[in-house]
Amino acid sequence: MGMRRTSSSPQRPSAATEACPIMGTLPTDLHGDTANMAQMSEYIRSPNAASAEAVDTGAPSSPLDPIPDEECFEFAEDAQACRQAIRFLAFNTQVEIALYGSSEEGGFEHNRKPVQAALQGAKSLCRDYERLFSRTLPHSDISRVNHAKGQPVRIDPRTFQLLVRAKEYCELSRGTFDITIGPAIKLWDFKNGIVPDEGALARAIEHVRWQNLHLFEKGLGVYFAQLGDPEAALDVGGIAKGWIADALLDNLMSQGFMGAMANLGGNVAVAGHKPNAEPWNVGIRDPRNGNATIGKVSLEGGSVVTSGIAERSFSKDDKVYHHILDPRTGMPVRSDALSVTVVCARSIDAEGFSTTLLALGSEEGSKLACEHPEIAQAIFVTKEGGLVMART
Repeated sequence: MGMRRTSSSPQRPSAATEACPIMGTLPTDLHGDTANMAQMSEYIRSPNAASAEAVDTGAPSSPLDPIPDEECFEFAEDAQACRQAIRFLAFNTQVEIALYGSSEEGGFEHNRKPVQAALQGAKSLCRDYERLFSRTLPHSDISRVNHAKGQPVRIDPRTFQLLVRAKEYCELSRGTFDITIGPAIKLWDFKNGIVPDEGALARAIEHVRWQNLHLFEKGLGVYFAQLGDPEAALDVGGIAKGWIADALLDNLMSQGFMGAMANLGGNVAVAGHKPNAEPWNVGIRDPRNGNATIGKVSLEGGSVVTSGIAERSFSKDDKVYHHILDPRTGMPVRSDALSVTVVCARSIDAEGFSTTLLALGSEEGSKLACEHPEIAQAIFVTKEGGLVMART
């Protein structure tokens, strides 16, 4: 079934609905399931917290930025597997969310409408998260912080939670992951194959330092973020989908469904179980051939996230440039790995560590993975075509 542009009604799109021109059927892996909210930690109080009242912009009142193809989605179902899914575009990628059965009596037919309503609710949550976390939407929390010229900005509690967790992974990354890399990212154009000027990139890197992000609370449930460097800029693209996947599954499972799966462009998270009690199978894509898999991960629950240098890249003057940048240089990281697949109980852990493990390479990345019990496994695909398992 192809993607159709529909209204926000949870009913199945009619055959006469205009076809969505930018997306076909989402891929599934060779093994049948899919292709490849944590607790808030201590926050950092800003030395300028007293000045926050002057710039309390009140995030909830910000205008709703339009999202491309916002109303474009499709339902898909498999009555035999008691599976219903919704597919749509969000976060600049393809998203699929699926539900299996229900803990309520009545079976698949009885629960079709409430399941579709829950899936629509999950899609709406994704729209909320994109409007909070996007670097490019002008009224998002991230964009407002980036354009505040170093002043405190009131943010949504969910943005606060994400940023608190993001700082933790920055600290653990040995310098390979930094959410203030925005000034360097702005200079790269992977779509048109443009390499930044060396001088401009060197100046941008001077403003990349995650320690300059200050997070604080003023009053119960009122949160602020502040960049100590007015020229700094946040980009949470390397961790937001992990947080979102966890939040989506927590929300869906709280409604009493038997099992749930979220695939956010290769960030896969699963919870509960399928009616046949079989494990969840997540295919590991071959970084040398995006249409093939090189294996699978079987899960009872948890998340599988793959980071790879082939996802966005271009060649120029006999050099290949990819989108995973080293915060210390602003240039693509040098690694012996083409990709790394990280398996964790929580998706934010899998994504939070994936960029770091890829940047460190198969040897040092494996050592780091073994130091953190939350990483169940890390699977590296090297440039020579080999597979390296962090845990044997």
